[in-house]
Amino acid sequence: MQHFQVVIIGAGAAGLMCALSAGQRDRQVMLLDQAEKVGEKILISGGGHCNFTNMMVRSEHYLSNNPHFCKSALNRFTQHDFISLVKKHGVAYQEKALGQLFCQGAASEIVNVLLKECQDGGVRVLNKCAVMNIKKEKDFSVSTSKGIFETESLVIATGGLSLYRKGAAGFGYEIAKQYGLNVFNCEPGLVPLTLSSCFMKDIEDLSGISVDALVSCNGKSFREAVLFTHRGLSGPAILQISNYWRPGDEIIINLLPGINIVDMIEQWKKERPKADLKNLIGEFLPKRLAQRLLKLYLKNKPVNQYNKREINTISEIFHGWCICPSGTEGYRKAEVTKGGVDTDELSSKTFETKKVKGLYFIGEVVDVTGWLGGYNFQWAWSSGYCAGQHV
Repeated sequence: MQHFQVVIIGAGAAGLMCALSAGQRDRQVMLLDQAEKVGEKILISGGGHCNFTNMMVRSEHYLSNNPHFCKSALNRFTQHDFISLVKKHGVAYQEKALGQLFCQGAASEIVNVLLKECQDGGVRVLNKCAVMNIKKEKDFSVSTSKGIFETESLVIATGGLSLYRKGAAGFGYEIAKQYGLNVFNCEPGLVPLTLSSCFMKDIEDLSGISVDALVSCNGKSFREAVLFTHRGLSGPAILQISNYWRPGDEIIINLLPGINIVDMIEQWKKERPKADLKNLIGEFLPKRLAQRLLKLYLKNKPVNQYNKREINTISEIFHGWCICPSGTEGYRKAEVTKGGVDTDELSSKTFETKKVKGLYFIGEVVDVTGWLGGYNFQWAWSSGYCAGQHV
């Protein structure tokens, strides 16, 4: 049996940040992970370039049953704090649309920054280490495939159920329940939406088409790309709205945001009266998409042949396309897990559980879910740092 002042289970974004924060306070830290490499989700994020934070982080960009819980951590370790860490190590990065920050090089640069900081703090890192069980008497006893570790402070940073193939298996939720903590039902978050087979028959040949659109559901709207897939809809706008969609809900897609199609048709009637509508709309949208929607809902003809009622129908089609998804693509394609350990069970300052002294939960396993665009990484950095200052 080996004794450490702090044992952290899960060497992802939150676990690494917690480890380096605690280690640099001269705490003796052991960081355990069952994967072959630490930070596996970091390595595959952002198309391999890691969208590591966002310039516009605010609490309203997060979903939780307690929407105020995240404020304290986000204020105590901000996006600017993480950017300073990145700059310290000379990592080149760039700001893209909507405040998203990406590495110019590989995502491995972020993992290397975290590991170097862990090394500076004397953190021991042990990967390919499966945790068998956890017991608590005076201290915690963590039995693993590589020995037993005893600790006074145990941090659960095991992530959620998203990207299941990368090791997520719900272990953190099991530990929370073992110690009597409430866990909200988990669901795939930031996930592609599927459409019924009947609906897909009408649009299956549109797979691969991407379009800038405004997508709305339950009072929330996002304007970004929508991607047609062989199973339904994906792309940033769809992933964002999936966090607010519930089974049975409709989503509304404005395929021509910023354009008034009624005014355009009146203009076309004067300037290009004999041009087919599908060709005119095809100047603003992929032609296959414009042609298919007109074929499904309204006959295509020269623009000067449409009456007022038909023009209103055209407006409804292209500004308010109403779709009822049949479901989601599940955890296999989800970016994050919604739900998790009830924040009312945790201190918003330290992330220690109120019921069990010395037990902490951070990162995705907690009931805090960010928008797409670097927000979930920032939550990992912020929650990990705050716990690391107190373990």
